[in-house]
Amino acid sequence: MNPEEIKWNDWQRILIGEAPGSFYLEIIIRTVFVFLLLIVSMRLLGRRMAARTSRIELVALFSLAAAIGVPLQAPERGLLPAIVIALVVVLIGRVVASLAFKDPKFEHSVVDEYTILVKDGVLQMGEMKKTRITLERLLALLRGKSIRHLGEIERVYFEANGSFSLVKKDHPKPGLAVIPVTDKEFLDEQPAADENACRTCGSAEKQSNRNGKCANCGDSKWVSAIQ
Repeated sequence: MNPEEIKWNDWQRILIGEAPGSFYLEIIIRTVFVFLLLIVSMRLLGRRMAARTSRIELVALFSLAAAIGVPLQAPERGLLPAIVIALVVVLIGRVVASLAFKDPKFEHSVVDEYTILVKDGVLQMGEMKKTRITLERLLALLRGKSIRHLGEIERVYFEANGSFSLVKKDHPKPGLAVIPVTDKEFLDEQPAADENACRTCGSAEKQSNRNGKCANCGDSKWVSAIQ
């Protein structure tokens, strides 16, 4: 299209385009076909595509979306290329899944590994920095799991697929509150413990060094733990 043919008030071109009216009937046929093609492709890729997806499944999903979007809108593009691309994506996905099932090292190199964000009631600041998980995001997650303080937690795993898994302690110990400091009224209602906790990572006071700094994160500010 030449630049002089583009006019801001050409509503017919903006809304309808330059394709003939018969193409809109073809769009319906193409959409139904592509919809069925997606269903078949997702079915062949396996049940993992219906769950929380990993990096491989995301790449496959984006590839399918990119391949299938063009034939829906371009009358000069046929549907056969989309079928070929879908078959290749499904084949690669199934091969990678098979190799990952047989070789855990291959799966770790392709999909990644889990990370421990909380260990025995203490935030692992180094791992949080590596995974770029902010403190507020993690505390919000814990509050969503009805956790009041870190002493209730044995482990929090950041899984390879981006989800979080939480394992609670059988016998909770005092720990750092996950309640926002701005909610002072609710925070004051929590039963205080005899020991203190690092304000940043939740380590107990006995884990500090001679300078009064936390041995886990280096912070020197302590708050009362709750139980």
